Order: sequence, then structure tokens, then C-alpha cells
Amino acid sequence: MNFAQNENQKMIVDMVRDFGKTNIKPKLMEWDESQEFPVEVFKKLGELGLMGVLVPTEYGGSGFSYFEYVTAILELGRICGSIGLSMAAHNSLCTGHILQFGNEEQKKKYLPKLATAEWIGAWGLTETGTGSDAGGMNTTAVKDGDHWILNGSKNFITHGKSGNVAVVIVRTGEKGDSHGMTAFVVEKGVEGFSAGKKENKLGMRASETTELIFDNCRIHESQMLGQEGQGFIQAMKVLDGGRISIAALSLGIAHGAYDASLQYSKEREQFGKPISKFQAIGFKLADMITEIEAAELLTFKAADLKNRGEEVTTASAIAKYYASEVAVRVSTEAVQIHGGYGYTKDFPVEKYYRDSKLCTIGEGTSEIQKLVIARNILRA
Repeated sequence: MNFAQNENQKMIVDMVRDFGKTNIKPKLMEWDESQEFPVEVFKKLGELGLMGVLVPTEYGGSGFSYFEYVTAILELGRICGSIGLSMAAHNSLCTGHILQFGNEEQKKKYLPKLATAEWIGAWGLTETGTGSDAGGMNTTAVKDGDHWILNGSKNFITHGKSGNVAVVIVRTGEKGDSHGMTAFVVEKGVEGFSAGKKENKLGMRASETTELIFDNCRIHESQMLGQEGQGFIQAMKVLDGGRISIAALSLGIAHGAYDASLQYSKEREQFGKPISKFQAIGFKLADMITEIEAAELLTFKAADLKNRGEEVTTASAIAKYYASEVAVRVSTEAVQIHGGYGYTKDFPVEKYYRDSKLCTIGEGTSEIQKLVIARNILRA
């Protein structure tokens, strides 16, 4: 495995950092306070090719690999976790599901619009009563001639209100049957399809999270992704890639918190010298960068397996589990290094601290990742 940055990755690093200085940093706290989802930023990211990183050029995407994708998310997360999260959800979940399991007609219809951010994508698996237990979902689709009638709701959906199209997994068979769920593409504006409550969140506040509601929502059978009964199986494969993206996001947040702490420790003086000169602070920084480096290797290992088309379930779970926990630990220490200032919004680490926690929950909690890892290593 060679994890030296290729030319595309170097270009992405420079591009995202320049873009962030002008388009994200000046307003990120304003968006955080107001919980505004800055759609215009994602339109601009689409122009840069970052909303269709993995989409082949024939469908209007950038046609890059998971190395470039991880790099883009990491650099966005380093600036603002909310922007990194929404970019990842759009790419990995909605767009990624259509890319992996859509037929040619569906790919030609949706991927060009998603890859350029003409349309923003959402993805719905979770429900109010079925978080980790996705197989127990209550939202149903019932066949009616050449249409399906959807009823129920989805919860904690990124871009549930602002999204133009959503991929949703609903029950078409018996509850608990892994072959009793099916995926559909539902466009905004279809009768019976609407957004519900917008969540008031601890962190990632500029990344919109709402309910999706289906009230006798009638969609044509041509909107089905793959075969009937394959929705849950598809979702688990989509999440394999999605977990790599959350690992990358975790890395970005951890890097951002560490960078801010390193700089602050060199500038803040106590007892006549910079606090970086005190062993207590130096050891904290040493632990932070060591864990970040380890998480980065795990993340790029998973990306390498994904690029080569190999089994990635265990590696992506390991990367997501470890990197997300590292993000929380590093951002916690970042607040501690900043002392009282770390608890104020005048310094960036309190936002990294709030944003980091979602990484241990979204796309499978840390406990679910350990369950996945344990099952797979015991099966070997």
C-alpha cells in the first residue's frame, strides 16, 4: 500500500483550502448559530467537482478514486464538520446508492444532476423507532398495479428538506426479514412526499437534518433501485463506503482541533513561557497526533481495499470506529488545552468538540461497529 498523495489529492488539498478561506470560514459560525444549510456553498462545490467525486466522467462526475474522496472530506472537515458531513452524505449515500445499484436509465437521469449539485441528494434508512435495528422499520411500500404506495416516515435524514431527490429503503415484506425491504428513488414535489420536523442539534448544525414523511405517496415501479427485496442488502453495501467517509470526516475534525491546539499552545503564555513548553501540554499533543496518524492509516487502508474492489466491511467498520472515537478524544483535549477560552465561541475548538460526537453515532454507532467487527473476525 502506497499512501503518498497523488497529484489529484494534492490538487484537492490546495483547492479545498483556498475555497474554504473564501467561502466557508467567514460564515461558518453564523451558519452554526442559525442552523442554516448553505445550499449555495454546495452548488459551488459541485462546480469544483466535489459533489460527484466518485461518479464516472460519463455521468458528469470527477471519476476519482476513494483516495481523492477521503482527501476531499478530510480537508472540508478540517474547516467545518457540517460542510464535510453534507458533502459526504450526498456523495456516499444518495449518489453512491444510485451509482452502485441503479440501472442505466436511472444513472443517466440522476447522476449528472447530483454530480454537479444541480440537485442535492438525501438518503433514508433510519426511523424514529428503528435506529440500529433497521430491519424493524415500519415505513411500507404496497404494490398497486405498476405503482407503489409509500406510507410512514424516516428520521435523522441529512438534506431531508432541501434535497431534490431521496433514496429511501422501505418495507415491502415481513418486518425483520432482510429480504423484505426495497429501495426507491423519490423526487421532491411528488404528491404525498414531504419534509417534517427539523432537528435542533448539538453539533453539525449547518448540515440539515429532518424527517421525511410519506402519506400515500404514489411512485412508479421504474423508481425502484435494483430488485424488490434487495433494499437492505444494498443499504449495508452503501454503508460500507459511507463509513469510510465518516472516518475521513472524523480525521478532518481531529486534524482541525489538533492544528488549533498546536498553534494556541505556542502563543499562550503562563509562568513566563508558552504552554507548549510544559510537559503536560506536550504529552497531550503527542497523544493527539499519534492517534490521528493511526486513524489515518486505518482510513486509507479501507479506501485502498475499496479502490481494489475487495471486501471492505471489516476494514471500514474498524476505520470508522477508531477514527470517530479519536475525533472525540482529540477535540476534548483541544478544549482542555485552550482552558477557559476553549469553552467559548471565540475559539474554534468548541465547535470541533460539538461536531465530533456525531461521528460516533451516524452511519452506525461505535457499538454497532464493534458488533460488525466482532462478527466478522469470529466468522473467519
